Amino acid sequence: MTALPVLLGAFVAGLIGSAHCVGMCGAFAASCGSRARDGVLWHLGRLTTYATLGALAGGLGGAIPGPGWVGIAVSTVLIVWFAAALAGWAPEPGVWIPGLGRLAKWGAGRNRSFPRLVYGIATGLLPCGLVYAALAVPVALGSAPLGALAMAFFWAGTVPALATVAVGLQKWAAPSTGRRRTLAIGVLIVGLLSVGIRGGLIPGLGGHAHDAGSAVTNTDEEM
Repeated sequence: MTALPVLLGAFVAGLIGSAHCVGMCGAFAASCGSRARDGVLWHLGRLTTYATLGALAGGLGGAIPGPGWVGIAVSTVLIVWFAAALAGWAPEPGVWIPGLGRLAKWGAGRNRSFPRLVYGIATGLLPCGLVYAALAVPVALGSAPLGALAMAFFWAGTVPALATVAVGLQKWAAPSTGRRRTLAIGVLIVGLLSVGIRGGLIPGLGGHAHDAGSAVTNTDEEM
């Protein structure tokens, strides 16, 4: 699978950025308490949101009109901007969704499976520089399926630190400016790598992101 290096990079970006996740979502994770079911449902809600956003971002990247270099140029600008915003060197984009706060509050206040899942979905939609930076990767990949998969890998990287917070070990993953900037550099590298794969500029990895569907289809045959 030609996009495997990018998917693994998305996982590493989530893992490195766990400190930022603790600062943004640590309280949400802790509010689920120590019950494994509640924590799992909350994380699955986040996965649902991230995968959906990844699919939308990947589809948007694949729909950019014009010659191939236009999509590559747009993806590069987005990656650099989001990485700089994550590091605190540029304004961070923000998206306001009406009613999102009330939805999260409703999910948090009910000790049942569906509300806990909704709670995770809602908190996954809250403005977060780390998520915006990670979404630059699906845009560069230019494929809805691979975009969803990349964000699923990113989500998996954020789970360990947030699970640690849920059991009361917040200090283990305390956020810091240095870690945030390290993450920004990592996301920039991963994003530029994905641009290279999409444009066929990386020798040995081959493939074009628009061929992602066939790459996924042929994965079982290659294995």
